[in-house]
Amino acid sequence: MKYILFLLLTLTLSAQDNYSLRLAYGNASENDLGEIISGQFGSHSQSLSVIALDGGYLLKEGAFEWPMDVYAKAGISYFNESLQSDIYEMTLYVKAYWNFDFADNRIRAGLGEGISYTSDILLAERLEASGDSDNTSNFLNYIDISVDVDFGKLINYKPLHNIYLGYALKHRSGIFGLINNVTKGGSNYNTIYIEKSF
Repeated sequence: MKYILFLLLTLTLSAQDNYSLRLAYGNASENDLGEIISGQFGSHSQSLSVIALDGGYLLKEGAFEWPMDVYAKAGISYFNESLQSDIYEMTLYVKAYWNFDFADNRIRAGLGEGISYTSDILLAERLEASGDSDNTSNFLNYIDISVDVDFGKLINYKPLHNIYLGYALKHRSGIFGLINNVTKGGSNYNTIYIEKSF
């Protein structure tokens, strides 16, 4: 972990903070999207975890003259499945961050929308579909919901500015059958992460 922190601290590809890199770890939940948003995070009966690495490029800072930054993002995830072979995921999405600045601190609330492709069907999605293979798909809609805080500003240590600590929900679904006729078979993973803007 110390090597990852060192990498995040030393990345200086751009002085304009046009890029971002996020490392996340989390576990599956049996609760649906609405329950998780209302604070019922829950856990899964199986031991299902994910490690995810996402990179982003700043498309627009202060979009619509609001305190909102918009990024194009792509990611790769590794799912540790308990009862089947491990699975990889690729995501491509657009994410908007709403910035709340107060007392020299920054909190961001983020919402991302895009697509997800997995190398196989996640166990959480198989169980959600109750064994109905017509209700599963490798290709699904992807939603990324997050909230984080600028850790460097929080502890008032300038070298750590633009390093964010936070929570993100990784959500895959067929949007009630709009994508590949998947009406069930989605998944939710609660993650914690560290993200660096550089």
